[in-house]
Amino acid sequence: MRIVRFVLLATACSCLVFSTRAADSGKSSPDQPSATGASGTSSDAAKPVTSTSAAPTAPAAATREEVEELRAEVAELRAAIKKLMDSKAQPETPAAPVAAAPTPASSAAATPATEIAAAPIPPVAASATLSNTEPGPGAGAPEVTSGNDSDSLTDIDALLQASKASQNAGGPPVTAGWNGEHFFIRSADGNLQIQPYGYVQTDYRSYRGDGAPANSFAVRRARFGFQGNYGSHLQFALLTDAASSGTGATGAIIRDVYLNVKFNDAFQIQAGQFKEPFAQEEVTGVTNIDFADRGLQSLLYPSAASAYRSPGAVIHGDIWGGVLQYWGGIFNGHGYATASNTTSIPETVGRIRLYPWRNHKDSFFRAFALGGSMAYSYARGLSNEQTPPTSMPDAAYTFFPQFPINGNVWRGEGEFTFIHGPAAMRGEYVQAQFDRTGVGTLEFGGLGFQNLPTVRYKAYGIGATYLLTGESRPENGTPRIKHPVFGPETPGGGGRGWGAFELAFRYSGIQGNEPGIFFDNTLTPEFVPTFDDRTDQFTGGINWYLNYWVRFQTNLNVDRLRQPSTIGELPQTYLVFEQRLQFRF
Repeated sequence: MRIVRFVLLATACSCLVFSTRAADSGKSSPDQPSATGASGTSSDAAKPVTSTSAAPTAPAAATREEVEELRAEVAELRAAIKKLMDSKAQPETPAAPVAAAPTPASSAAATPATEIAAAPIPPVAASATLSNTEPGPGAGAPEVTSGNDSDSLTDIDALLQASKASQNAGGPPVTAGWNGEHFFIRSADGNLQIQPYGYVQTDYRSYRGDGAPANSFAVRRARFGFQGNYGSHLQFALLTDAASSGTGATGAIIRDVYLNVKFNDAFQIQAGQFKEPFAQEEVTGVTNIDFADRGLQSLLYPSAASAYRSPGAVIHGDIWGGVLQYWGGIFNGHGYATASNTTSIPETVGRIRLYPWRNHKDSFFRAFALGGSMAYSYARGLSNEQTPPTSMPDAAYTFFPQFPINGNVWRGEGEFTFIHGPAAMRGEYVQAQFDRTGVGTLEFGGLGFQNLPTVRYKAYGIGATYLLTGESRPENGTPRIKHPVFGPETPGGGGRGWGAFELAFRYSGIQGNEPGIFFDNTLTPEFVPTFDDRTDQFTGGINWYLNYWVRFQTNLNVDRLRQPSTIGELPQTYLVFEQRLQFRF
């Protein structure tokens, strides 16, 4: 390499210089160092060499011009290395090209920094010491001083080592890629990782029945966000919905935003805004539910009007390898962060879920789970709080009116899941009751803040699915498609095909009871009518998984309005045909 040839030339010339100086020892010369080792001035270095003695034992092996040329080449090489280091330290500014000089050092200056750093310089006894002084106008080379020549190449080697250290200072580069399910960006040390994710669901709904809504297309959900972790103890997520009809000029609203601190599997703390952990179909991602809509029992979940989400904090964990899971938290209980609680009592939720045979790998019931939950909150009548709205999830009709409430609100839930191979079965039962203590008005003829009977609801849903193409579907997950129609192939798949087909069936129902009462006041007797209504729904569906990320759903709902709450409305059956195309990433 050029740098090696240059070093050898520098070594040879240095030796010749010392030979010449040895021949002139004892003579008075401006180039001779003092006895103390002090270096001469740069003006002295520019003087021509005048020999005062012609001793035959010390032949002059090098001229003064050759020595000056060597010093200029060393200075130019040092300047070139410094420029390369400066360009490495500031990558955003393109490095200016090194101007070629007529001297041999120009080729060495044009050598890439990586090549220079890769060529170690052997130690040399002496050479010219480089000066930091910039060349003056018209100078052909940087100004050079003489004396203490043993540090010259040590200085160059230090520059090269600093350049190499600056190249390695950043460590491994930031990585990005595809992990088989999500894109990801990972820091160089591997601690910080971010995964963008989201999904889009477009629906078509067709209705048959008196008073049913018009047929329509809609973008049901268009959500985008990211999830990630820092190390193994911090997880975070942010999810927004561009299709939301919430407040704001754009209609976008934050669905999830939280931080989860994981001390270990058995003890974790999550805080922010997210789903209240009340029921299995509630906490199941909407991209993984069996049907286009959740069952009728979902009308009684906490914060149902805000996609089951509310600001709060929860302690949760998995014990004995996931055999027992638990959640215990407190929430605002009134929906998104923009809604304020009307009392000083937060909504409290507790839930457990048990997998008795999870650690028995060969058990037929290994994926069987059962659990339950309780929730408590307090309603304030003066804030016009009411019982939950009971509009059907498919929007066919409203089966039960809303009533003013004041006082305790209790909810309870029981659940089970059983999965074996391509088959799965799930069920839930939910009860809710709403106190009406001191509900009424002070107007003449009104109820006068009387205590009314508690309003009670009960709802249930049970469903089954079966994958005709033989894949197994994990809980709250998507099956690994053996033969996708398009897109990346699933690991372990068998090439292109027709995707996966799944049959699904569900029965769900809900009943509301508002007991009437008669107040036999002497002057103003009052009568509160009774409502005891119920409705149910049969749902059949076909789920077509084109690949791991795209699913097409077809559902037929048979909604039976058996006891209408609206006076004059007759019992009837509604047919609702739903289609959904879903893309997630």
